[in-house]
Amino acid sequence: MSEMLKKMGLFGIGVISLTKEKVEEFAQEMIKKGEMSKEEAEKFVKEVLSEKEKQAKELEDKIDERVKENLKKSGVAMKSDITALEKKIEKLEKTISLTPEKAEELAQEMIKKIQERKTGQRT
Repeated sequence: MSEMLKKMGLFGIGVISLTKEKVEEFAQEMIKKGEMSKEEAEKFVKEVLSEKEKQAKELEDKIDERVKENLKKSGVAMKSDITALEKKIEKLEKTISLTPEKAEELAQEMIKKIQERKTGQRT
């Protein structure tokens, strides 16, 4: 395959820049010149497109890794950081929102419910 890529003049650039149409066009030219059979051309196209997908995935992974590294270095909060902080804030809000008056009110309600259960009455 590398010999074919050299013929295409794309060995140094990488397969990622190729379109399916260009690969198929090249394969058809090779068939016309008698340098490749139809079966070889089909195999070549599949291999090149598979390599393209592989290179694109590798490039995407490298970019993702670099972006994560740079975000971490810059101190930008990640979504998981924000979610964790939101949960902590929610807990704190619940704790803070229980004022002495509200605590007294809840205690009175609980006493009333306990007394109702004892007497079997419900209001």
